[in-house]
Amino acid sequence: MTHRLLTGQVVIATHNAGKLVEMRELLAPYGVSASSAGERGLPEPEETGTTYAENAAIKAHAAARATGLPAFSDDSGLAVDALDGAPGIFSARWAGASKDFAAAMARIDHELRKRGANTPPTRKAHFVAALCLAWPDGHEEIFEGRVFGRLVWPARGTKGFGYDPMFQPKGFRRTFGEISSIEKHGIDRSGAHPRALSHRARAFLALADACLKGNRDG
Repeated sequence: MTHRLLTGQVVIATHNAGKLVEMRELLAPYGVSASSAGERGLPEPEETGTTYAENAAIKAHAAARATGLPAFSDDSGLAVDALDGAPGIFSARWAGASKDFAAAMARIDHELRKRGANTPPTRKAHFVAALCLAWPDGHEEIFEGRVFGRLVWPARGTKGFGYDPMFQPKGFRRTFGEISSIEKHGIDRSGAHPRALSHRARAFLALADACLKGNRDG
C-alpha cells in the first residue's frame, strides 16, 4: 500500500546544492519543509546500484535511518544516444571529484565529435530522474521521470546545474541552462504544477499524486 507523507519535516538526501534548491521548490506548495543530508553533516553513502532507482533508494534509506525522518533522494543522469547511453548512471562521476561539469560537458562534445555526431539529429539525448521517498521503517516509494531533447555546443546559460547548459529539451530553443527552475518545474503563480518540463519535476509529480495528494495548502 502506498504511504502518504503528511506535512512536516523531511530530509533531502543530497549534498548537491542545485538539487536541494529544486527539491525545496517542488515541495513548498505541499507544505513540506526540508533539510538536506549535507546540512545535517551526514556522510554520502556509496552508490553501488546499477540503476537510477537503486542508487536513489540507497541514499534515501541511509538518510531516513540516520535521522528517523522520511527522506527524499534523487538519482539522475544524462543518456546520450550516440554514446550508447553514456554517461548514464555515471553522469556525476564524469565530472570528477571536483564536480567540474564544464569539463564533463566538453568531454561529451569531444566524444560525440569522435563518433561523427556533429549535427542536431545525431545529438539526441534524454535526462532520467528516479526519485525515492523512504521512511525510517524501511518502506519506500519510487517514481521515474524522463525528458527528451538534444545536445548543443557550445553550452548556453548559467541557470540550472550539471549538464543543463548543453541540453535543449524537445520543442524549445533554449537550453535548461537558459530556463528558470520555476519554468522547468511547471509551477504557476498559484503554486500549481500545470505542466512539468524537467525529468525531476515529472518524477516528483508522480510522487506527489501518490504520496502528497491533499497536502496542498497544508
